[in-house]
Amino acid sequence: MQLVVARIGRAHGIKGEVTVEVRTDEPELRLAPGAVLATEPASAGPLTIETGRVHSGRLLLRFEGVRDRNAAEALRNTLLIAEVDPEERPEDEDEYYDHQLIDLDVVTADGEQVGRITEISHLPTQDLFVVERPDGSEVFVPFVEEIVAEIDLVEQRAVITPPPGLIDDRAVRDEAADGHGASPRDEV
Repeated sequence: MQLVVARIGRAHGIKGEVTVEVRTDEPELRLAPGAVLATEPASAGPLTIETGRVHSGRLLLRFEGVRDRNAAEALRNTLLIAEVDPEERPEDEDEYYDHQLIDLDVVTADGEQVGRITEISHLPTQDLFVVERPDGSEVFVPFVEEIVAEIDLVEQRAVITPPPGLIDDRAVRDEAADGHGASPRDEV
């Protein structure tokens, strides 16, 4: 199975180094010197990592055969893809690869069917499950401990405890109808 592990950014210096946006929790494993990575677009690779170092909080890589700034800049926005055994699990038992989460059924703790995970959106502050509802609509579920109570790979489901309004705005509407919610007239 292939996983995107990084995206190449701009060239750094004049000797062929590039900045990379890391998209793996295991950069020391996936982006180590000697690693051979496929690319998207495929015409840019495969690329073999020659050296790697951290500079001002950013990972810098140099690839075999890339010796100057122009060659490094030509790789900008290229995705780096690692081949991973589909049975492999991350080292931390509470971490998952995207392919393990895609297509899991999402249910609430009381058994209500929410939908199916179709995508994982990786944002700077947290990851989101993109969940397709049975009616075809989508809902976004933050992948945080307070909301995602359990990931059960054997049963192929994610159990969530959503706050009111996350998966259904009915609770918000009901609260307003009961007179407990604020109305525009309540504002001063």
